[in-house]
Amino acid sequence: MIFLGTIVNALAVCVGSLIGVSSSKLLTKSKRFEQIPNVIMKAVGICVIYIGISGMLSNNTKVESTLGSYALLVMIGCIAIGTLIGELLNIDGALERLGKAIESKITKKKYDENGNEIAQEKTIAKGFVSATLLFCVGAMAITGAIESGLSGGEMQSTLFAKSTLDFISSIVFGATLGIGTIFSAVAVLVYQGLIELIAIFVGNFLPSAVVAEMSATGSALIFALGLNMVGATKIKVANMLPAIFLPLIMCIFIR
Repeated sequence: MIFLGTIVNALAVCVGSLIGVSSSKLLTKSKRFEQIPNVIMKAVGICVIYIGISGMLSNNTKVESTLGSYALLVMIGCIAIGTLIGELLNIDGALERLGKAIESKITKKKYDENGNEIAQEKTIAKGFVSATLLFCVGAMAITGAIESGLSGGEMQSTLFAKSTLDFISSIVFGATLGIGTIFSAVAVLVYQGLIELIAIFVGNFLPSAVVAEMSATGSALIFALGLNMVGATKIKVANMLPAIFLPLIMCIFIR
């Protein structure tokens, strides 16, 4: 079903935010629960690694029927060249600067006479912006939406995994930043929905081998995300995003 993963993702943010707001005292004051979100995220990270590996294997099998032994070569070339482009453009740094710029517009730090930062009150704007940046400005939102769109809604595993992560994060955000977190679900719905719509439109005009190669390359990025989540690596996955679109060019020359 098209848009299923995005809808589930938005609902997960809503439910998680409500749980977080209603249990804010327990989550923010009890040391017993402090490490639970991190532990669960690492556990989900293992599942994300599995999703990445299975996606690479299944899609490369589809590509091999058309491109033969060149299938793996195309993916390696796309990732290498795409990462080089991403590093030169510094996409990861640009996204980070965007996040800080938006957050600084919403929240201004205040200091007392001794120069110590004064704790800010919970505001709807701060909760909305902070949560939206976390849920939308990331490689998993883009790769998951593209994967769903290119497959015609058949592949939702990445967005389901993201929904689980966002559910956990929204509980924490709801507890610390208040009800504003729940409104980020609208941003998730619109942002990922638009990417998925574009992927559906583009995918209708592409050969099946190109679509499968793009999905396989995206799965490699998801694998990298999983490694980051379990703490094994600190890869700037956002800088690898151009790799997803390079099969559009490389497959033309290899066919």
